[in-house]
Amino acid sequence: MARKTSVSARTRKVARRKIAHRKTLPRKTLPRKIVPQTARQPARRRTGGAGETALAMFAHEIRTALTGILALGELLSMADLAPREREWAGAIKGTAEHLAALTTLVVEAAKAKSARLNLRRDAFDLRLFVDAIAASLAGRATAKGLRADVTVAADLPPRVRGDAVRLRGALENLIDNAVKFTDRGTVGLEVGVEAAPRRQVRLVFTVSDTGIGLDAAAVKRLFRPYAQASADVGRLYGGAGLGLVAVRRIARAMGGDLTIASAPGAGSRFRLDVVVPRAPAVASVGSRGTMRTAANSAPPHLRILCAEDNPFGRVILDTILGELGHRAEFAVGGEAAVAAVAREAYDAVLMDVTMPQLDGLAAARRIRKLPGRAGSIPIIGISGRAAPGDEAKALAAGMNLYLRKPVSPKMLAAALDKAWPGGEAQAGRRSVIA
Repeated sequence: MARKTSVSARTRKVARRKIAHRKTLPRKTLPRKIVPQTARQPARRRTGGAGETALAMFAHEIRTALTGILALGELLSMADLAPREREWAGAIKGTAEHLAALTTLVVEAAKAKSARLNLRRDAFDLRLFVDAIAASLAGRATAKGLRADVTVAADLPPRVRGDAVRLRGALENLIDNAVKFTDRGTVGLEVGVEAAPRRQVRLVFTVSDTGIGLDAAAVKRLFRPYAQASADVGRLYGGAGLGLVAVRRIARAMGGDLTIASAPGAGSRFRLDVVVPRAPAVASVGSRGTMRTAANSAPPHLRILCAEDNPFGRVILDTILGELGHRAEFAVGGEAAVAAVAREAYDAVLMDVTMPQLDGLAAARRIRKLPGRAGSIPIIGISGRAAPGDEAKALAAGMNLYLRKPVSPKMLAAALDKAWPGGEAQAGRRSVIA
């Protein structure tokens, strides 16, 4: 037994000597796996860049589909419809435009990689903005058999400057909740204005309902991420519990806030206010008319080559151009587009910028090198991407105009008018239509 104890003691003593010797060795002699910092950083950058590219492509595909929704909504609104159905068609068009703007925000947020909201400061028509929100509420309420009550202050400023896309998204969220949690009765929207310093105004939007209502404890839980008013509410009505958190964040970023007044069984009132500067008024132009009227300024019966690899996009372009009185022919890809322009006599080319193999930019450069009339044919670029430098690249590649999806019939008619000989784009003043 004594022998075992002495062996154990010697073993511990040797182990202590090894540890002490190891501590005295230079750090560089210790075995370890070394990954240089410079080797890790490019990998992260490459991963981030691939993610941004994939997201931009995803947004492009979404915008292609939204072009169809927007075009069909506009075509319907210009057809022989009753006033009520015409308003619905206009609401479809407005929703498609809003979704297209949201795809741009998603891509921009991914590029920024920041928790901070980068708000836009664009001027917009406040009356048209409120009309679109009111139409959205009325459509959703009618679909569920509810009454819609909209009250708008008469002293709203005609134009203001701010982030209309995020503000509409916040209001759409409140409207969606009001309709979702109301089984009978009324959902309402009140829009008012209050004074604010330095030539600004405080816009006040109140969304109300006669739905299930909330107690004080449930209201507090609403502003916790991924939280619902209760487990029963989450099970019955669904949702991720993120909406009101995002709405309050947008309101506070725009100088306002989101507050709630509610009681169980008595419905809820959500008050969202934001502070925005006034914007100069602009001369109004007629917004209605027929599709033929929109195309009157452009020469009729143009033969147009459309370079579009998306089958759905080809159907939509064919429909729009047909309604405008033109003849559409299609090339599936950039290589086919260049060959068709060299072979046939077209009046204009609609070029999708994002295509596999030979993209629209490269195809435009090749067309500009063709001899004779083919090399000077008007080229109108169409893309679902909205990065700051995209339009400059398109114009530098030789395109006369650059359209951002979704493309409406009116936008396309205006572009053909500009690109046709004698128009602004043909006179050397190339431009972007968004």
